[in-house]
Amino acid sequence: MRRTQARELFMQMLFQMEVQNDYSDSIKNRMAKENLEESNQKDYFEKMYDLIHTYLPEIDQQIEKHSNHWKINRLAKVDLAILRLSIAELLYRDDIPDSVSINEAVDLAKKFGGDDSGKFINGVLGKIARNKLQDNNGEMK
Repeated sequence: MRRTQARELFMQMLFQMEVQNDYSDSIKNRMAKENLEESNQKDYFEKMYDLIHTYLPEIDQQIEKHSNHWKINRLAKVDLAILRLSIAELLYRDDIPDSVSINEAVDLAKKFGGDDSGKFINGVLGKIARNKLQDNNGEMK
């Protein structure tokens, strides 16, 4: 399995968790068992789940701050899942270049989201990446 496929699977899991309002290990364990048994992306999947589990309130705060004050409950659930995934990568995974996270998120939005999802997600993630760059005193990753 390629990383792109692992991201797509992870986004689908986040979507399912949001729809069911269940962020427990049970959904993650089932998705991993059904899709990652012999995958080289198990580590990515586990690390991303841990980040979401640990930082979800902070991630959601970033979404509301950088999405022109859209409330989480007003966003399309697909867009929300993509944003949560990508923001976790942007803010907490130094091993993934920001441009890769943003490009992959836009691709997911074009594939699964609405007509304007790609533009919306690109805009939100771009703002977060710029703020991160400023916070790091201009050091580019």
